[in-house]
Amino acid sequence: MPLELVLMTDGWCEQLEYIACRGGKFRRIRFASMFALIQHPQLGPVIFDTGYTQRFFKETRHFPAKSYRLVTPVQLNEAGDVAMQLRARGIAPEEVRHVIVSHFHADHVGGLKDFPNAKFHCTRAAFDSVKKLFGWLAVKHAFLPGLLPPDFSERATFVEDATAVRLPASHAPFSEARDLLGDGSLLAVELPGHAIGQMGVFLNATNGGDCLLAADACWLSRQYRGFLMPHAIVRLLVDWSAYKITLQKLHQLHRNNPALRIIPTHCAEIWKPS
Repeated sequence: MPLELVLMTDGWCEQLEYIACRGGKFRRIRFASMFALIQHPQLGPVIFDTGYTQRFFKETRHFPAKSYRLVTPVQLNEAGDVAMQLRARGIAPEEVRHVIVSHFHADHVGGLKDFPNAKFHCTRAAFDSVKKLFGWLAVKHAFLPGLLPPDFSERATFVEDATAVRLPASHAPFSEARDLLGDGSLLAVELPGHAIGQMGVFLNATNGGDCLLAADACWLSRQYRGFLMPHAIVRLLVDWSAYKITLQKLHQLHRNNPALRIIPTHCAEIWKPS
């Protein structure tokens, strides 16, 4: 099915390279907050994640949430947030019927309130892991409850309930996925470790071929190419064992099918800042 994939970003944060990737330098690098517009021929625009938006600053004005902003300073760019960038392309956010949420960290859900008519596709595991969090515990999980629409649970469609399908051999070691839209165009796979219930999406784009939107399964492309884990301090923030298994699977996928484009959300190789 012909799909068009457009990658966008509304800003970035900065982090030490050697924290993100073994062998990295002791320097701060930009982590672009990317999201994607997927143009579906029948269902119209589908959004994968939604960036920071100005709501991030509103939700982090006071402690404990303010500590999130202090530890991870955020800058927004001139292109504007997801809604502004869609309008610039002639797409009203109200037209969007499907938004995919890879996981619930603040840089992925900042724009959810801009889509009043959309279903939210996420894993039940991811939503269950954050829906009761508040205060310091929410901040520890990089979750800002105020970013979620009040009716999120009523509009959520859980990936675990979608039809399971077999993936082609070219996608090994990933063997099974969930058919998000019921037509085989967007196939969700589990990418746990960075966050409970995190998922990525396989698709075939007319302007990019086979792709995997890999969310935060790794931060930098060279991680999956060389199977390079982050600094050990990251153990405090992630499920280290699950992260390692997921990264190893991405490494194997790349070795098995180097033509398939793996797209980590924050990699500067994919989004080079101006």
